[in-house]
Amino acid sequence: MPTPATRGPGRRPGGPDTRGEILAAARAEFAEQSYAGTTIRAIAARAGVDPALVHHYFGTKRYLFTACLDIPLDPGEVIARLASAPASGRGAVMVRLFLEVWSDAAWRAPFVALIRSATTEPEAAAVLRQFLEEVMPPAVRPMLDGDGVDLRLQLAISQLIGIAMVRHVVGASPLAQASVDELVNRVGPVVQHYLDGS
Repeated sequence: MPTPATRGPGRRPGGPDTRGEILAAARAEFAEQSYAGTTIRAIAARAGVDPALVHHYFGTKRYLFTACLDIPLDPGEVIARLASAPASGRGAVMVRLFLEVWSDAAWRAPFVALIRSATTEPEAAAVLRQFLEEVMPPAVRPMLDGDGVDLRLQLAISQLIGIAMVRHVVGASPLAQASVDELVNRVGPVVQHYLDGS
């Protein structure tokens, strides 16, 4: 009766949490090496798997990076929190939601790498553009009316991305040390202005 072959040395096969381990390795690589400097081979080595397994789970580097940016917030919660706020207070809620997401270090690291890479790498810029168009807008757009809704929404999001860049990429004081409550109080009315279209 034949006996099972003994596995020789080498990369381990996929296990129950292989996908999560690849994501963790990818987030670390993207944070350290930037989007352009990260390779599938390096991610696989860090996760202890064969590069083919990374391709099996995620396809291309771009799809893997998009998976790394899976926002740690239920879209239903975004909609519920915005819908429960008075129309005049949705700017503040949007700012708070954004800052809460950025408090998650595991998610923040690859996003910081993306922002850095987007200024020089067209593929990274395309990933950032996709994120800006597909994450927050679908939850907020149905609650807005009037002219130029899409432009107003992008202006609001650009305000938040700018804060993230100065706070987490540049690390400039005092913005980097400001509390979430202070930023909500100061930036909420600016975002509200765009949402209102006034």
